[in-house]
Amino acid sequence: MAALSACNITPENYESAPVLAQSPMGPVTCQIYTREQVTWDRSINRPAAMDVRTADNICRMEGKRIMEGGTPNYAPVAQTAAPTGA
Repeated sequence: MAALSACNITPENYESAPVLAQSPMGPVTCQIYTREQVTWDRSINRPAAMDVRTADNICRMEGKRIMEGGTPNYAPVAQTAAPTGA
């Protein structure tokens, strides 16, 4: 059974750094999973007025753009302040 669990294929095994996709309503933050398919691609942040289905579709289109050779626009990563020593 342990051998089977090692082969467990889940989206989490393929997550990329989040990317930004532009839309008329504002930027959508997408989780892109692989460059071979867009089935798992989904939104992880969207404008408040946008529904989840629309945001997810925008992310799938962004995944397709990247899959066809487009450059990902990676979302900025929040920096944490370095601890100060006393």
